[in-house]
Amino acid sequence: MTGAFLALAVTIASLLALSPQALAASNESPAGEVPQHHRDLAHSGLYVTPELTWETARHLHRDPRFQARLDGPVYAQPLYWSPADGKPVLIVATEQNLVYGLDPDTGNVIWKKSLGPPVPSSALPCGNIDPLGITGTPVIDQRSGTLYLDAMVWVNRRPAHEIFALSTKDGSVLPRWPVDVAAALQAHGKTFLAQNQNERGALTIVGDRLYVPYGGHFGDCATYHGWVVGVSLRDPTQVSNWSTRGRGGGIWAPGGIVSDGKALYASTGNTMGARNWADGEAVIRLGLDLSHSQKPEDFFAPANWRELDDEDLDLGGANPVLVTLPGATPSDLVLALGKDGKAYLLDRRRLGGIGGALAAKTVADGPIRTAPAAFPGADGAYVVFQGSGAGCPAGHGGDLTAVKISRGAPPALAVIWCAREHGRGSPIVTTTNGEANPIVWAVGAEGDNRLRGFRGDTGAVIFNGGGSADAMSLVRRFTTLIAVGRHLYVAGDTSVYAFTY
Repeated sequence: MTGAFLALAVTIASLLALSPQALAASNESPAGEVPQHHRDLAHSGLYVTPELTWETARHLHRDPRFQARLDGPVYAQPLYWSPADGKPVLIVATEQNLVYGLDPDTGNVIWKKSLGPPVPSSALPCGNIDPLGITGTPVIDQRSGTLYLDAMVWVNRRPAHEIFALSTKDGSVLPRWPVDVAAALQAHGKTFLAQNQNERGALTIVGDRLYVPYGGHFGDCATYHGWVVGVSLRDPTQVSNWSTRGRGGGIWAPGGIVSDGKALYASTGNTMGARNWADGEAVIRLGLDLSHSQKPEDFFAPANWRELDDEDLDLGGANPVLVTLPGATPSDLVLALGKDGKAYLLDRRRLGGIGGALAAKTVADGPIRTAPAAFPGADGAYVVFQGSGAGCPAGHGGDLTAVKISRGAPPALAVIWCAREHGRGSPIVTTTNGEANPIVWAVGAEGDNRLRGFRGDTGAVIFNGGGSADAMSLVRRFTTLIAVGRHLYVAGDTSVYAFTY
C-alpha cells in the first residue's frame, strides 16, 4: 500500500497544482489515515474533511462518548491507522515510554505497550523534559501497518536512544528491533553520545527507509550534533547517517524532516564556536541515501549565520515548508522560518548557499518555534505558524500568523493576517476538498489550552474554544492535532480529547 500512498499522500507542492476535485482524492488515502506528522510527506498539515465547513465548525464540541486517560506527558502528535482487515486505532505515545492503541470512537484502550523506563533528567547534562521518553512523533509504514518510533530508554544504568518497530494490531515489538542508535553508528566508526542528543523531530519514511532526526537538549549543553539516521525497514542492521560538521546544529523542530519523495529537507540550529560555516543555521537537502554535496544548490544559510549562532536564533525552530506555485518563477520553492522572526524563500532546485535566498522578510516580532501548516489559495500559497506576527493588518495582532507567497519573478512574501491562539501549539488546516473552506486549527498550548479555529483566508475566528465542557487540561508546547472523519483529536498531558460537530 505504501507505493500507492507515496503517490497519493501529496506534498503541498502537488496540492497547489491540482484542481479542487483532484485535491480531495490525492490528499486522502482511502481510509483517511494519519500515518505521520502533519499528515503527508511534506508535513504540510493539510487535511480534507468534506463536512467540516466554516458553518459546521461553529458547532464544534467535545464528544462526550470519547474518554481516554493517559500516563503522560505527551509532546508527540497522535496517529490514526485504519487497516483493511481490522478496526481503526488511534495511537498516542508518551514521555513515560508508553504507547497506547485507543478506540477512536470511545477512547477505550485496545492495547498498551511499555518500551522500558524513561530517562530521568538527573542523568542528562541539561534539558526541560523530565522524564525523557518518546518526544518525536512516530510514523507508520502503510504497507506493513508497522509503527516506528525513537524512545530514550534507561538501559543498564545509562541513557540510550532505541528505535522500535511495533505492530499496530497489538503493540508488540517486531523481531530484530529495537536498534540501539549509538551501537549501530559505532559499527560505522561514528560517535553518537546518546545522553547528549534529544529526538524531538517527527520521524519520516520514504520508500524502504526510516529517517530519524536528532538535536540537543534545551540549554545547548555538552557536545551534540544535528544527526539524521536512516534505517532500512527490510534489514534494521543496515544503517546510514549524516551529521553536522560543527558542534551543535541540532535538528530539533517538531515537524522533523520533510520530503518531496526525491530528497530530504531539514533545518538545523545554531552551532557553537564555528569560525567557518559548518552546517548550522541552514536548510540542508539530503539524498535518500543521506548523501550531501555541500554545494550551494544543496543548502542555504543566512549571510549573518555567525550572528544567529551567537544570539541562539536558530533557523531550525521550524521545519522547512515545500511549495510549488504554478505561474511563479521559480515555481518549486522552500520556505524557512527562523527564531530571528524572518521567513526565507528559497529556490528548491538551487537552495542558494550562504545568503542565497530569493526573498527574506521579517514576519514575526519574536522567535518562530513551530510546525507550520501550508495550504493553497486562489492567488498564491499560504503558510501559517505560531509566532507573534510582524506587519499584521491594523488592529489584528496575535500569536498566530499567516504568510502569503504570491506569484511573481521572484515570488513575494507578505503577512496577510494575525490572530490570537493564546498559547504555543502548532496549527493544522482543514478544507472540504483540498482548497475550499480552509480552517486553521490550533491549541493554546501551555496558555489557555483551548482549541480554536480561524478562517484560512482572513483569520476571522470561527470557533473560539467553546464552553466549560470543551476545556482541556495542560497541552504541551508545539503540540499539534489531527483531523479524521468527523473528529479532531488533541493529546494532552493526561488525556486525549475528541471534538466533533
